[in-house]
Amino acid sequence: MIDVVNLALPFFGLIFIGFAAGRFKQIPDTALAWMNFFIIYVALPALFFRILARTPLEQLAQVNFILATTLATFWAFAFSFAIAMAVRRGNVEESTIAGLAGSYGNIGYMGPGLALATLGPQAAVPVALIFCFDTLLLFSLVPFLMAFGSRHHMSLTEIAAAAGRRILLNPLVIATALGVLSAAIHFEPPIAIARLMDFLQNAAAPCALFTLGVTVALRPLKKLPWEVPFLIPVKLVVHPLILFLLLSALGNFDHTWIYAAILMAALPPALNVYVFARQYDAWVEQASSSVLFGTLASVATLTTVMWVVKTHNLPELLFR
Repeated sequence: MIDVVNLALPFFGLIFIGFAAGRFKQIPDTALAWMNFFIIYVALPALFFRILARTPLEQLAQVNFILATTLATFWAFAFSFAIAMAVRRGNVEESTIAGLAGSYGNIGYMGPGLALATLGPQAAVPVALIFCFDTLLLFSLVPFLMAFGSRHHMSLTEIAAAAGRRILLNPLVIATALGVLSAAIHFEPPIAIARLMDFLQNAAAPCALFTLGVTVALRPLKKLPWEVPFLIPVKLVVHPLILFLLLSALGNFDHTWIYAAILMAALPPALNVYVFARQYDAWVEQASSSVLFGTLASVATLTTVMWVVKTHNLPELLFR
């Protein structure tokens, strides 16, 4: 257990150092713009590209794995959406953001660094695939549902175009596609470029975790909305359990891929939940609460999952 604590502490330590800095220094929210740009547009794309470019192409064609992980995220979204629809009396816009809080984990900021530190470089490919297809799913669902729930309805064509632009212009999706292409053609960048990208990818996790802490500290929070305690367990507990059942049903997978998928499913709600809430001006305070309290609760739940993964204590049902 001490090995897992030693592994988890630097990750959560960086988050809480960032949280303390945001609370006590009172850094303006706008001051994080360049840090967020560096993480999303430079460091994480370099990490994803380097991971996939070094991966044999046949390892990327795991249709059953992609189906299991994406379906698990969809069912977590649907379950959370249903809870919010009951609480919010049929408000589709607010329920959509709540669905996001119960299904979209911090697979950009926390996921890659945590999985690689826990499982090693062999976890890189499943992490990248999960990121790519979860992003495709949720970045498609949210604009469609928000448009249908809005008083100012858009046409299906306009909704599809908006969702398509959001997906295609996502820098991490672009980096994933370029990495797959590089793997297919066996492209090797010049040594200087390769070293620069290695340098950038090593900066991704620490910068992302610190920024996560600062950003959560700066989110407005007056009180804990009463539906949030119902949604956090969906993200931290129900989502991994759904994935466990789907992986069991859909086939034999490499142990590392299973462990990586369970870790990714157990991540707390992503900052993108708050970003979407602000963008659509719906469920804003609740989104902030879900990120903050989800991250706090994940100190216990995610550390437990890391221990289960590190000690290979997942039920044998998955490894038949």
